[in-house]
Amino acid sequence: MSLVRNTATIGGLTLVSRVLGFLRDMLMANYVGAGLANDAFLIAWRLPNLFRQLFAEGAFSATFVPAFNREVAREGGGLQGALLFADEVLAILFPLVLATTLAMMVLAGPVVWAITGGFPDGGADKFHLAVVLTRLTFPYLALVSLTSLLGGILNSVDRFWVNAAAPILLNLCMIAGLLFFRGHDPIETAHTQALAVTIAGVIQLGWMIWACDRAGTPLLLRRPALNPRVKALLKLIWPAALGAGAVQFNLVISTGLAARFLPQGAVSYLYYADRLNQLPFALLGIGVGTAMLPSLTRQIQSGAAGTANETQNRALELVLVLALPATAALLVAARPIITGLLQHGAFGQPAAFATADALAAFAIGLPANIAVKVLVPGFYARADTRTPVRIALAAMGVNLLFNLLLIWPMGHVGLALSTSLSCWVNAAGLYLVLHRRGQLALDARLKRTAARLGLATLAMAALLLALDPVVLPHMAHGLFERGFWLLLMMALAAAAYFGAAWGLGAFDPAELKAQLLRRRRA
Repeated sequence: MSLVRNTATIGGLTLVSRVLGFLRDMLMANYVGAGLANDAFLIAWRLPNLFRQLFAEGAFSATFVPAFNREVAREGGGLQGALLFADEVLAILFPLVLATTLAMMVLAGPVVWAITGGFPDGGADKFHLAVVLTRLTFPYLALVSLTSLLGGILNSVDRFWVNAAAPILLNLCMIAGLLFFRGHDPIETAHTQALAVTIAGVIQLGWMIWACDRAGTPLLLRRPALNPRVKALLKLIWPAALGAGAVQFNLVISTGLAARFLPQGAVSYLYYADRLNQLPFALLGIGVGTAMLPSLTRQIQSGAAGTANETQNRALELVLVLALPATAALLVAARPIITGLLQHGAFGQPAAFATADALAAFAIGLPANIAVKVLVPGFYARADTRTPVRIALAAMGVNLLFNLLLIWPMGHVGLALSTSLSCWVNAAGLYLVLHRRGQLALDARLKRTAARLGLATLAMAALLLALDPVVLPHMAHGLFERGFWLLLMMALAAAAYFGAAWGLGAFDPAELKAQLLRRRRA
């Protein structure tokens, strides 16, 4: 099956979800702003989101999908044997996430205090609001963990689109809450959003149960039993959680430091900047990583080392095509983009400029963050979850060090820059280990393409620098004028990039189109 076509399917739906998510954030900025209520909600949302990305979507998917595919390939097992294995995993996962969710709801107060220090900038009211909102959002963890198990099964049988579409339901639910059920003030609206998170989790789980039933892969809830293969999976999950969640841990650390030591609003600036930075990451990193993991596992299990190396080289080549121009756009044109998208209602120009500065700092690490999603499957497909966690821990140490060094002279921008630097440490460490083991070698085609794409990106960045002072004044006007000038700037930048890349021979449009249309051979 074409890596490009699967990536386009997953990345496209994930991009739709992230665009809807950013629309939700625009509504939040308009109705809630960047003050007490929004800071409290973002802390409450950060906690279940962290566990979701560590276990439900990050570590669990990365370890369960290869294990499920190995069960499918096992002689005498097949799909039915793999589904029995999934039933056994469900029997352990369900009570585990239920107990974790209940414990976190009970201990919400100490947990929020540990992260924020009690919000010294906002006092007891802000801290109490964050605790209440955390209790409202945390049931989402249990719901999305079960959703992820079902999604892993569907990914393994090549029904990628169903799982990729599930997050869209979350954003639609939260948007509906803001449009139709928001309160009379920011605090009431924050309560509505917290409830919408949990309601969305119920809808997502229902969607996946229906999809698995239609695919002929329903699961049964059995009595828990720790047999050898379930134990083997659990042993892989814990280190994978730390390895896959390095960036999320870094963001939690940065958010906590911002809540403790920086003025009110810093938590919101970092959040909004990270959300926009996540748009290209969603299209490329998540899409490519998810699409390549099942096929890479099968290639390695069958001993096709050369094919596996080719798969990772083409995956890296694919992400570079869009990661480099996305980085240049977010780095050079951060102020027009953020001002045009967010500056309205309760979100004024000072908040917009502060968010834009954080976005530019986050964008520096975007290519590395995407590369991590392509490199980590090279370890997980070989059932090695310990090496990525060691590298991730080193990257987290770098992040903490630079946080403490940069927060005082640079404020929230220093926290964003620290996250970017840690991403580069993580990506470099993963590549060096794979290369030294003889499991990944960059081929001549990738090196040639990367150099040419780099030149095309420089041409695009130069054009954006010239356009910035022309476009920025129009961002203070009406919605139509903002949209027109933003679209014009991006269209000209895209034309410059793709024109230069095509002229330099960085890629062949006909070949890319052929890969998108390629069908899976019987």
